[in-house]
Amino acid sequence: MSVLVTGCTGFIGSNLATKLVENGYSVYGLVRHVARKELEPLDSILDKIRLIEGDLSTYHSVSSAIGNVQPQFVLHLGALSPVRLSFENPFPYISTNFEGTVNIIHSMLEKAPKAKLIFASTAEVYGWQNKREPIKEIAALNPASPYAVCKEAADQYVQMAMRIYDFKATVLRPINSYGRRGEKGFFVEYLVSKMLKNETCYIGAPKSIRDYMFVDDHVNAYLLAMKSEKATGEVFNVSPSNPVTNEKLASILSEIIGFNGKIVFGSYPPGYPSRPIAQDPDYLVLDSTKIRETIGWKPTVSLDEGLRKTTESWKTNP
Repeated sequence: MSVLVTGCTGFIGSNLATKLVENGYSVYGLVRHVARKELEPLDSILDKIRLIEGDLSTYHSVSSAIGNVQPQFVLHLGALSPVRLSFENPFPYISTNFEGTVNIIHSMLEKAPKAKLIFASTAEVYGWQNKREPIKEIAALNPASPYAVCKEAADQYVQMAMRIYDFKATVLRPINSYGRRGEKGFFVEYLVSKMLKNETCYIGAPKSIRDYMFVDDHVNAYLLAMKSEKATGEVFNVSPSNPVTNEKLASILSEIIGFNGKIVFGSYPPGYPSRPIAQDPDYLVLDSTKIRETIGWKPTVSLDEGLRKTTESWKTNP
């Protein structure tokens, strides 16, 4: 079976493409014209994956790619993801994250109407909630950033297409993932990279509560959703349900690493792109009962184990 993966050079996309190759799928990756360095996450499978040059924000480009590949599945992970940067420059997020998804949907309807889409939404679409309790899929969507607004619009467009066009799709709303190597712009990896060097760590919102999901569990959710007929037409939260404050997460990592350096609470790192504090939800925890009961997904890596794996990978390959 052929699978087209957008965002295949990204963190989750590259890990997902690798797992698909290992499972025997014919894998295609939609990429913009990129430098060789940007393909490094795919080094282990570059001779086993077919790269298709294209631009999500251009309908003809996307339509041509889907028409040429004729995939049975499209795993749409391609997006601009740095939330903080979206406040200052929202326009690329609109064209890539929302319009790009619309282009994917209508290209599939036109060129590959029997194919199934797995769409990567995000927990960020929930934004502010009235109650501090794990959020179910039926909760109101109150996105709290330009990034999240664009992802919510795309999420809703997929759901509309499922109803109006009888479009085959599944929407996944994953919580924060970790396990990256070499990327310091995400909270877990930022802390690991700083603590291993015994440098000062800054935690802007120490009391904020989040779930954290290891990369392997995230990737497995896409594989299960792709294979399961029960997933078609559904929206799923994907989360290990392990809520922890930012402060506590730093404490766990300090113990794992043996960090005795300075931690500054209530302040972001110097030069860090500002996310308006008043707009940042202080509680974002998902209820993942539905995906567990419907298609049998469950986390396999505990928070402690995942943080240890991440730390070890930074030690050997920073």
